[in-house]
Amino acid sequence: MARRGKKKGRPVSGWLVLDKPAGMGSTEAVSKAKWLFGAQKAGHAGTLDPLASGMLPIALGEATKTVPYVMEGAKVYRFTVAWGEERTTDDLEGPVVESSEKRPTEADIRALLPRYTGLVMQKPPQFSAIKIGGERAYDLAREGEAIEIPAREVEIGRLDLVSVPEPGNAVFEVECGKGTYVRSIARDMGRDLGCYGHVAELRRTEVYPFETAQLVPLKELDDAASEAEDQDARFAALDPYLLDTAAALDGVPEIGLSDDAAARLRLGNSVIVRGRDAPVEAPEAWASARGRLVAIGMVEAGMFKPKRVFSI
Repeated sequence: MARRGKKKGRPVSGWLVLDKPAGMGSTEAVSKAKWLFGAQKAGHAGTLDPLASGMLPIALGEATKTVPYVMEGAKVYRFTVAWGEERTTDDLEGPVVESSEKRPTEADIRALLPRYTGLVMQKPPQFSAIKIGGERAYDLAREGEAIEIPAREVEIGRLDLVSVPEPGNAVFEVECGKGTYVRSIARDMGRDLGCYGHVAELRRTEVYPFETAQLVPLKELDDAASEAEDQDARFAALDPYLLDTAAALDGVPEIGLSDDAAARLRLGNSVIVRGRDAPVEAPEAWASARGRLVAIGMVEAGMFKPKRVFSI
């Protein structure tokens, strides 16, 4: 019988709120973070295009179990739309497919914005990770296939015009929900204004529950790692940049447990929720002992029932 190999890396867990530089892909950024921290496993909460910069929350170790909670969080983007050209990729990468000499006025733009808030139907870009017949849309588009991507309902909390630095450009800020494509917003606004448009610059500034102040530039991590004399010193220098695994669970009720109850929970057993303010019912909650995350689950008839157990 084959023996299971030992896991590579160390069992470090937590969230790194990386300030991803433009030009780097999300997968590359996750691989770099995994190597820097020597983590056994890593993942991210929401792809950021290589041309985009900004917040890429990266989960290390046990924090990967909390990724869905961050994926569902609202996101804020600051982006610049260049008017006059529509491109295949809806950003600077692709060739121009439509062009116009028309340029919108600030009044034209402001009058359009209300159409882009609330629940709206949006068609993802041709070059996107949407699956069509089991294949990624960007793979089909690169092969020259004409693909029809159906529109989807997305939620846009707000879309603000920040500035109009020159007639050919406009800077916006948008707060939106999961599945929203900023490139599609730029494309659709350009069509509605009759002048075409594409994203010239894009930066993600927030992914709830993380904040802009928590961003860590990749260069800062590289510098800290390069100054370390050995691997242990590198980990000691980098680990303070990690947020607690439970940071992803902001807004989810926390239930404190005794050590005995936590031990039973870690074995997959349900436990009685005690305390004057303890909920009798809760569709989602997380249990802690001595301030550490033990499990995510639900409370039903005064019992905490674990769905995911943590070994941190």
